[in-house]
Amino acid sequence: MRFKVLAAGIAAAAVAGAAGIWAAGSAVAAPQRYEAETSPAIRTGTIHSNHSGLSGSGFCNGTNATNAFAQVTATASASGAATLGVRFANGTTTSRAASLIVNGATVQSVSFEGTGAWNTWVTKTLTVNLNAGSNTIRFNPTSSGGLANIDYVDVTTSDTPPSSPPPTTPPPTTPPPAGNALYVAPNGTDSAAGTQANPTTLTSAITRVAAGGTIYMRGGTYNLSQTVTIAQNNNGTASARKKLSAYPGETPILNFSAQSENSANRGLAIGGSWWHIYGIIVERAGDNGILLGGHNNIIERTITRHNRDSGLQISRFVAEAPRDQWPSNNLVLSAVSHDNVDSDGEDADGFAPKLTVGSGNVFRYTVSHNNIDDGYDLYTYADEDPIGAVTIEDSLAYDNGTLSNGGQAGAGDRNGYKLGGEDVPINHTVRRNIAYENGQHGFTYNRNPGTMTVSNNLSIGNTERNFNFDAGSSVFRNNTSCNSGDNDRIVGNSDSSNQFWSGSNGSRCANYTGALAWSFASDGRLVVTIGGRVVTL
Repeated sequence: MRFKVLAAGIAAAAVAGAAGIWAAGSAVAAPQRYEAETSPAIRTGTIHSNHSGLSGSGFCNGTNATNAFAQVTATASASGAATLGVRFANGTTTSRAASLIVNGATVQSVSFEGTGAWNTWVTKTLTVNLNAGSNTIRFNPTSSGGLANIDYVDVTTSDTPPSSPPPTTPPPTTPPPAGNALYVAPNGTDSAAGTQANPTTLTSAITRVAAGGTIYMRGGTYNLSQTVTIAQNNNGTASARKKLSAYPGETPILNFSAQSENSANRGLAIGGSWWHIYGIIVERAGDNGILLGGHNNIIERTITRHNRDSGLQISRFVAEAPRDQWPSNNLVLSAVSHDNVDSDGEDADGFAPKLTVGSGNVFRYTVSHNNIDDGYDLYTYADEDPIGAVTIEDSLAYDNGTLSNGGQAGAGDRNGYKLGGEDVPINHTVRRNIAYENGQHGFTYNRNPGTMTVSNNLSIGNTERNFNFDAGSSVFRNNTSCNSGDNDRIVGNSDSSNQFWSGSNGSRCANYTGALAWSFASDGRLVVTIGGRVVTL
């Protein structure tokens, strides 16, 4: 079973050239995920898949009895503390208690609280001590109500990192200063003062914040049915940005599940300039999670997920806007976009700077995975003005074309990095990126016959080609290709610093087999582990 999990640690080597980027780093063992449908030993019960939101293909629905236990066997390289992440749902209002039994000894009592619905999954974190070698971990219900529904158990030993990215992106810090700030909360009101004690709404705060001011969003879910808009004339300045930020240590989630799938139903639409958006999650919008249509903005440590078009798209804010108004000089930094899917299965990318994009837009330390179409889509129309050159650097695209739950759609292109469209030459820069096991190509020119800079990239195990460039005069330097579905195609300026796939492993490929893992370092850089090798981009 493959898994995608966080890595820990930072490689000491500087990033310089393919040989330098993919130099040996510190080895880390991969965390172990035990899916309920394959791993636990169920005394009495069945595997069901009738509730949405599950991981894998099923969950453990144990019989309502005291002896209906679930058990996993975990291996630790050394004795010591381990963290268990138990994902469960309990649609009742009554907690279900269980004994946690490790290697035959009861170590603690666990309460699986009511989650409000059977399709509302939460993760409970527990700490246990494991022996070196094999360990049995059992959850044994202590009442006739049995266990909650168990989706999976993640086991993180002392030499491994946590098994999934934490939902909160900003690191915990001291509370922010009260001056020049507005506070919003899920229960805020439009007329409220916007203080910590009396928070206002997000839409109200956006219209009230001054240049240089900050809107702090308290944690929790904001259930919204209308697009949250930062208007075109709502601007900060180069020296005094307006900031929309998660309150330190908390996770605000903008949930737009009440919207229908429609191109007008964005989640957060940014028409203003000189904003800094930090640490928020935008999910389940009827179209883009975030539409970025302004200039000189920073979008940092955001997560866009389960939206019904591309997670984050850079395109003009209003229809028919002339090219000089197309969004320019925006930076998307240390952001994640995943599991975005539209009903046609062919439009929802992770990140999409496409169609009507100005110059100077940059993606840095970003991760795009498990989107139904492409990881990054830089498509341009022949009958429109060409888009501006985009830079993608130090970023990761994996498993695009297949959702996290295994779902696929035949109409999706399924590339990691799709770099053009309709024979329009545009000179993008694509450097120090990784494409891993995407459903079609890793990096593809997609009918962009321009002079792109394609350097220091690593492409592994993509279904068709790792690198697919059939036209143009792009410059290729220090790229590495391993285990491609077919031989790479390269038209352009390529020299011996590259290792492209031609049916066999090169010397560089030996280090890059096995599971992929990733995390963000405290300074926002992307840390990737492939086959036990840790690389900091």
